[in-house]
Amino acid sequence: MSKLQQIRSQCAGSDVGSAKIFIGLEDQSVKSFSTYTSSLQQAIDYLRQHGIKELAMEATGVYWISFYDLLTEAGIKVYVVNGRHVKHVPGRKSDVSDCMWIQQLHSYGLLGNSFMPDNNIRQLRSYIRLRKDSIQMQVTHIHHMQKALTQMNIRLTEAISEIHGVSGLRIIQAILQGQRDPEKLVSLCDVQIIKKKKQDVLEALKGFYKPEHLFELEMAYKAYKFYDQQIMCCDKQINAWLKNNLPVKQKIEMRNASKKIRHHAPAIKDLHQKMVQLYDGKDVTCVPGITQYTWLQLTAETGMDLSAWPTVKHFTSWLGLSPAKHESGKMKKYKRYKSCPKAGQILKEASISVLNSKKHGLGAFGRKIRSRRGPNVAIKAVARKIAVMYYFILTKGIEYVEQGIQAYEKQYLEVQRKLLEKRAKQLNLQLIPIEG
Repeated sequence: MSKLQQIRSQCAGSDVGSAKIFIGLEDQSVKSFSTYTSSLQQAIDYLRQHGIKELAMEATGVYWISFYDLLTEAGIKVYVVNGRHVKHVPGRKSDVSDCMWIQQLHSYGLLGNSFMPDNNIRQLRSYIRLRKDSIQMQVTHIHHMQKALTQMNIRLTEAISEIHGVSGLRIIQAILQGQRDPEKLVSLCDVQIIKKKKQDVLEALKGFYKPEHLFELEMAYKAYKFYDQQIMCCDKQINAWLKNNLPVKQKIEMRNASKKIRHHAPAIKDLHQKMVQLYDGKDVTCVPGITQYTWLQLTAETGMDLSAWPTVKHFTSWLGLSPAKHESGKMKKYKRYKSCPKAGQILKEASISVLNSKKHGLGAFGRKIRSRRGPNVAIKAVARKIAVMYYFILTKGIEYVEQGIQAYEKQYLEVQRKLLEKRAKQLNLQLIPIEG
C-alpha cells in the first residue's frame, strides 16, 4: 500500500484560542504565543524565519479573525478550515496536539479552505449582520411590551395586528404619558383601524394599570426605540458603503420594477438601482422571492464574484441546499447536518414567500413537494431552485422569465405523460388517449 504523498512542504498548523495561539511546524516543537497584537507579530516573524508560506487554522468563534488579518497582510496564505473536518481524531484533545494534526493534514492536502470574501465585502457583512442582530433584539423588546400590556389586561395584540406599527406605538406612547381614556387612545389609530375595528380596540384598552407593569412597558419601549436608532445607524453605514463602491459606475436603465420589501426595509434611497449598478446591469430581483434587500444580504455573504464556486453544484452544496442522501451498499439513510450557512438561510427565508405564492410556477413546484415530503423539504427544494437561478444570472448573464403556474402545470403533465409512455413500452402496453 502506497503512503500518502506530502504536497505542501512550507506550511504550518495553528490552533487559536482566547488567551493563546499554538503553532506547529514540521520537525519542530510546538510554540505558543499570547493573543496580544505584539505577540501575534512575533508569531508572524517566527513563521517568516522558517520560510512558511501557508498556514492552516481552525475557525473557532471570532478569535481567529485578527490573526487572519495580520497573516494576510504579511503575505502568508491562510487556510481557514472547518473544525468538524479535524475533530474526530482519537487521542488529540489538546491545543498542542491539534495544531500539529492540522499541520500534518494540511501538508497532505486533506483540508479544504473555507470561503473568505475580501475585506471590502467583509465590511459590508459586518454592517448587515449588526443590523440583523439589532432587529432580533428589537423583536425581543416587542415581546416585552406585549407581556406588560397583557399583564394589565390591555388586549391590544388581539385587536390590531402589530403593536409596533404606527398606531400601536402611538397608543403605547400616550399610555406612558399618562393617557387612560380609551376613546382618546383609539383616536390615535389609523383611519382604517377606526373604521373597521374601533369597538374591538375600545374593549381591548379597558384594562387596569399597575405601576410595576407600566414601568416594564416603559423600559421595553425605550429599548425598542434604542434599537430602532441602531438599525438606522447601520443603514447609514450600508448606504455609505454602496456610495463608495459606485463612484465610477454609470447609471443603468432599470428593466425590472423595484419589489416591495414587506419587513425591515432598509432606509436606503434607490436601493434597487444601486444594486443593479453594483453588478453592472445584472438584476436578480427578477427571480421569485429575491428583493433588493435579499440581494444585499446575499452580497454580504457570498460577495459579488461567484468564481469561488466552479459550478452551480458547488454553490448549492456550500449553501447547504443540496440533497443530503447517503448510501452504502444496500443501506440507505439520511444524515442530519448542522444548520446551513447564513446565505443558505437567507434563501430559505425567501423561498417561504414563493411557496405560498399563487402566481409563480416555482410556488406550484414547491407545493407539490410539500404535499409529498412536508414543508421542510419543500422549502429547501425551492431555495435550491432560487440559488441556481441566482448563480446563473450572475455568472452567465442568463435572465429568468416567469411563465406562471399554467405553464408549469403544462410542463409537469407533459413530463408525466412521457414517463407513462416509457413505462407502458417497457410492459409491452400501449396508451390510448381519451376522446374529448
